[in-house]
Amino acid sequence: MRKILYFIGLGTIILSCAPQKNVKTSSYRPKATTVQPKTVTKTPTSEKAKPQVTNDRGVEFFTTNIADAAKNDNTISYGSIVSAKPAGYKVVKTYFPAIAQNFRQRYLILHYTALPDDKSITVLTQQAVSAHYLVNNTGDNEIYQLVDENKRSYHAGVSSWRTDKNLNDTSIGIEIVNSGYTADSIGKRIFVPFSDAQIKKVAALAKDIITRYQIPATNVLAHSDIAPTRKQDPGPLFPWKRLYDEYQIGMWYDQETKQSYHDLAMMDFAAKYNESSFIFNVQTQLQKFGYGVELSGKWDDATKKTIEAFQYHFRPQNYDGIMDAETWAILQALLQKYPVK
Repeated sequence: MRKILYFIGLGTIILSCAPQKNVKTSSYRPKATTVQPKTVTKTPTSEKAKPQVTNDRGVEFFTTNIADAAKNDNTISYGSIVSAKPAGYKVVKTYFPAIAQNFRQRYLILHYTALPDDKSITVLTQQAVSAHYLVNNTGDNEIYQLVDENKRSYHAGVSSWRTDKNLNDTSIGIEIVNSGYTADSIGKRIFVPFSDAQIKKVAALAKDIITRYQIPATNVLAHSDIAPTRKQDPGPLFPWKRLYDEYQIGMWYDQETKQSYHDLAMMDFAAKYNESSFIFNVQTQLQKFGYGVELSGKWDDATKKTIEAFQYHFRPQNYDGIMDAETWAILQALLQKYPVK
């Protein structure tokens, strides 16, 4: 009996010491919930499709304005679109054009050449001075274009109007063939009139440019307006009032407003004329209107030439450079009609 029990115990020990196989233990894991992705439905945007860029024999144009004209923004290109061509890359117009843009051409400046037709052409095309257009005096229906409107021509030189300077950057220049002036025995300038055919050409050309680039009346100026201490063109015989009356070009004052200021000025104008405060006020008003005159408080040469330039444009019957009551009244009427914004 003892032997039997011995063998049973020995067998149990042997089994307990034998190598054990790995046994997988099962544990409960909750089934993960599968979330199906939602189908995204694109809502059509209310943005209007932009007009397409026009391609004409490999040259691109965009002739539609999609910007806010009330803000003077404009996307029209009157010439071909100029684009970069970076090596190894492609410039695309997928999002062309941005609406936040306007024209470089913000001013129209009028000049005379002080030369006859043939010499005017030579100087303006072969020397370091130019203009976008030249209006001849030969009686034909031609107007010569000398510079691309998208490029700067060298016509304004050192110049300013209101807060802007170096107006070559922002202007289109029109030169008119005219001999300018000669001086009489006492040194007074005698100017040469423009032909009617020239004025009609200038009016048609100016109207086209002003309309396309939305140039305001306050920015249609004489060379003498933007450089009064060194230039006289186009002089007092250029018919600014005619361009205003017949073609709605440029600035002019209202006669009734001018007369009301004239009546006020006559009361004490002469008595205060040489007072420093009065001169300072005159200079301030000229500067406010647009002229680049220094506030010296003196009737200096620069102030006299600035008044003279103002008279060339707005009071051509008398351009002596003296601020009289009528010149003052015209200035005040213009400031009221064209306030600085």
